Amino acid sequence: MSEYDRLYVAFLYYWNDQRDYFECHEVMEELWLEEGRNPLYQGLLQIAVGLYHHGNGNPNGSIKLFSAGLDKLAPYPDHTLGIDLGLLVKDSEVYLAKLLNLKDELFLPYDLDIKVLDQELEDLLNILRSDPPTSSEHE
Repeated sequence: MSEYDRLYVAFLYYWNDQRDYFECHEVMEELWLEEGRNPLYQGLLQIAVGLYHHGNGNPNGSIKLFSAGLDKLAPYPDHTLGIDLGLLVKDSEVYLAKLLNLKDELFLPYDLDIKVLDQELEDLLNILRSDPPTSSEHE
């Protein structure tokens, strides 16, 4: 039995492999509700939705969600849930700073990576990559 929930693995797959931040939101919201509304999961969800909003031309929504997500992720160690959370937080802070400066300096939406640190988690991602889910499988 893995220490990683299948929905968490799917979240990372949709984030890093598919760059589908809406689907990230869908699977993470399901996990967040199942796990009793863990603020760590909510923070990850909010960063994904922040990226989704910016990609869809809603910078104000993106700023709101990046800010909320960063607030929730702040208390957690850099290495959490098998990922380099510290790096994601730093990258998200840079993204948020660019969003806050958008009126002076436009920038196109870009992807952030979640660096996987745990080999078990990487193995689970490789299994998922070999048999990718369809968007509706997590429902």
